[in-house]
Amino acid sequence: MSTLLSWIRAWGHWLVFLLLEGISLVLLLRFNSYQGSVWFTQANTVTAKILSWGSQVSAYSNLGEVNRQLTETNISLQTENETLRQRLAVLEHDSSLTERTVSRQLAGIKRIPAQVIDNSIRNKDNYITINRGYKDGVQNEMGVVCGTGIVGIVCEANKHYAVIQPVLNSKSSISCRLKNSEYFGYLKWEGGNPLRAFIDDIPRHARIKIGEQVETSGFSSVFPPGIFIGKVKRILNSEDGLSYKLEIRLSTDFAKLREVNVIEYKTRTEAE
Repeated sequence: MSTLLSWIRAWGHWLVFLLLEGISLVLLLRFNSYQGSVWFTQANTVTAKILSWGSQVSAYSNLGEVNRQLTETNISLQTENETLRQRLAVLEHDSSLTERTVSRQLAGIKRIPAQVIDNSIRNKDNYITINRGYKDGVQNEMGVVCGTGIVGIVCEANKHYAVIQPVLNSKSSISCRLKNSEYFGYLKWEGGNPLRAFIDDIPRHARIKIGEQVETSGFSSVFPPGIFIGKVKRILNSEDGLSYKLEIRLSTDFAKLREVNVIEYKTRTEAE
């Protein structure tokens, strides 16, 4: 017993130092999601691999839900494709030229498939980590999508991993438009419900319907136009009463996010 006490007296200050350092590190990474994500991508490859293995195990348990979403998405795409073909068939101009133009635009979009290995939805500023980095072609400011719609934008990438700033982040601002009327605004998340976001400054004279689809506007070099974002759930008044504020039901359930695609979109000017 006396030996133990002597050892504690001799090394106690080091034990207290290490304990305080450990507590400080835990608090920093626990309550600062961005620092935690960046630290994770830069210095913790072993932990990343463990999370990746865990993500794969979790993915197996969710194959049924993933397959259901893929089936619904495929059916929706097939239906929309058939509708577009029918509309093109009755247009007065050269429909084959239109089809070639659309195909050429879509062919220019590079897609990099990736798995989500770390994700948060309960913070004010959430971040997502994926198992692809600049070695795979991922760079900062690239858009990220999934089978149900938009996800976010890459904000940090190293050799093998990247951090995404998703829609569920107070700093996120995605240019979007109403599909039918083409009025546009910026999609912002105000915290709380991970399935709800808002669009401000829609003109009072705009004719908006509940359930109207919202999609990317194409006004940036990050996302091409027409990527599904969600649907209008409620039409509210802005704080000054001079415009509308739209509540949007997001199409992507971030709590179930497992597979994503990083896209390298080039505007027509950049492509030329």
